Order: sequence, then C-alpha cells, then structure tokens
Amino acid sequence: MEQFFQQLTNGLAVGGIYALIALGYTMVYGVLKLINFAHGDLFTIGAYLGLTLLTSLGLADRLGPLGAVLLLAVMVMGLVAIIGAMLERIAYRPLRESPRLSAVVSALGASIFFQNAVMLIYGARFRVYPHDILPKIAVNIFGLQIPLIRILMLLTSVLLMVALYLFIQRTKIGTAIRAAAIDQGAARLMGIDVDKVIMIVFLIGPSLGGAAGLMVGLYYGQINFTMGWVYGLKAFTAAILGGIGNIPGAMVGGILLGVIEALGAAYISIAWKDAIAFCVLILILIVRPTGLLGERVAEKV
Repeated sequence: MEQFFQQLTNGLAVGGIYALIALGYTMVYGVLKLINFAHGDLFTIGAYLGLTLLTSLGLADRLGPLGAVLLLAVMVMGLVAIIGAMLERIAYRPLRESPRLSAVVSALGASIFFQNAVMLIYGARFRVYPHDILPKIAVNIFGLQIPLIRILMLLTSVLLMVALYLFIQRTKIGTAIRAAAIDQGAARLMGIDVDKVIMIVFLIGPSLGGAAGLMVGLYYGQINFTMGWVYGLKAFTAAILGGIGNIPGAMVGGILLGVIEALGAAYISIAWKDAIAFCVLILILIVRPTGLLGERVAEKV
C-alpha cells in the first residue's frame, strides 16, 4: 500500500507538469483551431533558461532555496512568454488567413528551429541542474515519506491551474478569450481586439510551459534539447484525453495521464508505461471521441 501511495503522489506531480504543458496546447487550439507544435520546445527553453539563470545569477546564495526558486520561476515564465509572443507574431500571424496547412508547416518549422537553436547554444549533451538548490528532505504525511520537491511541484501546478481557471472565468480578458474561442467574427463585432486576445494566449500558454520545464529540471536534475518532443507529445495526448480546447479537460487529462504512467511503471513494467498511457487514450477515444470532458465548440442556434 505504501508503494501505491508513493507512485500515486509521483503520478500526481508528473501529471501536473503534463497538465501545465497541455494548457498551452488547448488554449491555442481553442482560439485559433491550430496545434502549436513548437509548444513542447518552449517548454525545453524554459528548462534551459532556468539552468542558465540559476547558475549565472547565484540566486540560491542570495535569497535562499525557496526564494531563489520563486524568483527563478517568475523570470523563466516571463522570458518564455516573450518568446511565445514573438513566435505568434513572426510564425503564425502572417499566415492567419492562409490555408490551415500553411500554419501547421510553420509550427513544425518553428519547432525544428527552436530545438536546433537550443542544441547549438547549449550543446547536445545532457545538462545537469545543481543538486543543492532544494533540500533533499521528505515530509511525513499520514506516515508516508514524500519528498519535499514532489509536494512543491504538485502545489505549484495546482496553484497555476487554479489561477488560470479563475483568470479565464472571472476577468474581462478571460471573457474576451472565451468569446474569441467561440466566434472570432462575433467577438470583433462586440469590440474585442482578437489580435490582442491571441497575443495574450501566446503569453500565458508558453509561460506555463516554461514553468513546467523549470520544474522538470529541478525534479529530475538533468535536461536535454530533445525533451520537448517527448513531453510535448504526452501533453498533447493529455489535452486530447481531457477534450481539446477545454481548459478543465487539459488539467484532468494531464493529471490522469501522469497517474496512469506512474502506476503502470510500478505494477506492470517501466518499459511499457508509455504504451499503457497511449492504450488508455485510444480506449477512451473509442468510447468518447471528444475526450473525457468534451471539446468546447460554439453552440449553433
């Protein structure tokens, strides 16, 4: 039973990472009906920027472990958000009125560009995060020893997801995003600046992906320039699992995928964990093609 709960907490923490990345996919798809294939590489850039800032600024010595990680997360999210906005402005906006395939090709090209840029700047070898950033201690919860970093990862993921949900549901900008996702033409007639809304989406999604990249670096201790492909694919799977274009669905899909992977690795085989997750996805899509919570689409009157 102890192993089960250990794997469950591990799955929840990793699932939180999948959910944060999946939110970027689902927000862009909700507004533009476009899969941003470069999103996984923005996640990679977040991991590498975190390593660069951590080692070059000496934040841990000045602010302490938790203060350093908090400031580091804010800086990484801001920088990756700027890169995401530049991506939208350069690679997607000029092709907005073009056939859908043109934007898909542009997204794939941006992904290849980012991946190779990271490789050329940082090298092809694995890069290692400093091991002394967060204390290697465990917290006793109901007799279960859970690593502190795992708890922090889960709490951070939940906090970011709740903040995003409240932002989308309770603010004027969030209302504009939802309106643009339903009907861009009608949104423009109501005075909404759709271009601004799309830019905000490309600020929020990449910033969450950057935070996820930083958490992966801190949790696993090493990163490489191809990691965005693997995590991006799984996050995309999570978005489909929950219902593409559905923000709560991306959260649920990410958490569920992480838990399935962790339990499959523990009780079946670690070599089959990816296959198990994708088999569950196929099964769910056969039973419910729109995902667990359904794709958000406009209501036809």
